[in-house]
Amino acid sequence: MDTTRLIELLAHYIVMLTLVFGVLALIRQTMGNLGFWIELAVAIVIAFAYRPIVIQLGVAPRAWTEEP
Repeated sequence: MDTTRLIELLAHYIVMLTLVFGVLALIRQTMGNLGFWIELAVAIVIAFAYRPIVIQLGVAPRAWTEEP
């Protein structure tokens, strides 16, 4: 794998991690502490939904859209 593809992937993983922390912070601000398992479920949903949403929007990195 070349460094350009790795940097492209790293940027998306940083955005996904920031999105998880941001959504969890927003949930804690509005609803209070919901507990570990619910917060884990929210993080998992965001992590699994991120890739298909980014592909549909057309901003996915090449590594996610190219055929092997």
